[in-house]
Amino acid sequence: MSVKKKYLKTWVEIDKSAAEHNLKIFRNVVKRRSKLMAVVKSNAYGHGLFAFSKMIDRSGVDGFCVDSFTEGAHLRREGIKKPILVLNYTFPELFSAAKKENIILSISSREGLERLKKLSPAKRPDFHLKIDTGMNRQGFYAETVSAVAEFIARNKLPMKGLFTHFSSAKNVENTAYTKKQFTGFIEAEKKLRSAGLDGFTHHVAATGGTLISADYHLDLVRLGIGLYGLWPSKELERQLGSKISLKPILSWRAVVGEVKEAGKGSFVGYDMVERLNRKTLLAVIPVGYWHGFFRSLSGIGYVIIQGRKARILGRVSMDIIVVDATGIPVKSGDVATILGRDGAEEIKAFETAEKAGTTHYEFLTRINPLIERRII
Repeated sequence: MSVKKKYLKTWVEIDKSAAEHNLKIFRNVVKRRSKLMAVVKSNAYGHGLFAFSKMIDRSGVDGFCVDSFTEGAHLRREGIKKPILVLNYTFPELFSAAKKENIILSISSREGLERLKKLSPAKRPDFHLKIDTGMNRQGFYAETVSAVAEFIARNKLPMKGLFTHFSSAKNVENTAYTKKQFTGFIEAEKKLRSAGLDGFTHHVAATGGTLISADYHLDLVRLGIGLYGLWPSKELERQLGSKISLKPILSWRAVVGEVKEAGKGSFVGYDMVERLNRKTLLAVIPVGYWHGFFRSLSGIGYVIIQGRKARILGRVSMDIIVVDATGIPVKSGDVATILGRDGAEEIKAFETAEKAGTTHYEFLTRINPLIERRII
């Protein structure tokens, strides 16, 4: 594998055809009854907010979910015209700006509703009301919904949606809690409609909920990890993987900066934690924990060079890792694969994250946003 663009020491590749494949898979799953919202918060789960969003916009996704008003405003600057829903807290001082940018907010507290009320009707942004059905994060509890509904109706606030978030839809061994949350959501919706509120969108499902039951599809689904070609959990993949084929869209590459031979008994890296038991060919790669490569992979992680796996030796440094390239025909300037496939070998996000003591969600979102994302 050769470097396609000069002077980049490390870069991330996003596979357009794989992303389109995943979008098509989910279109088939929901049978076109629900809109597909691409969740692009946290730099599109590490895949690059702008690069990924513009690509998937052209591929036909129906809208976007972001973490913040700022992310949404940036997407508007990049030419995104489709609906944008902010999932997290927004400063009330930005409510009028959200109206101007046509960005839909999430309101999950009485304080947020009170601040909306104080704005003139022309400056009030559309919003989706969040119900807390058992995750105990954002949202109104069930016992407050009737009063909240009355407040919204009386003040003619522009509520355009109602939603909740499941805490453990990826846990296929125990679906009872998800069902309980869904029941609570439907009960809350009835209270809102009883107060005279109607014509709003309702949604509950992220990737896990979308995959486990059509009951949860409703008006739209919020696709995060699945759209990037990854499963929310191994359990869900084992249950459904034979029927649904998701393709990871991200590969992380880096150049080999230096190749050298070290003698038996030599120490590699900081703190003398790795002593060589034989003469070893070392490949030095300019990637470290600053780039998002976890320090906990010291001595146990791998990269792929020339289609063969090479183990990390010693500590992961801030900007450098050293790998055992013995027996691999490697030279300076060759490409190392940190995540993704090279030849017959593949390094998967889920397995690498497990080794690092974290989840594939965290591992991907920790890839430094300054690293260039390329659509291939």
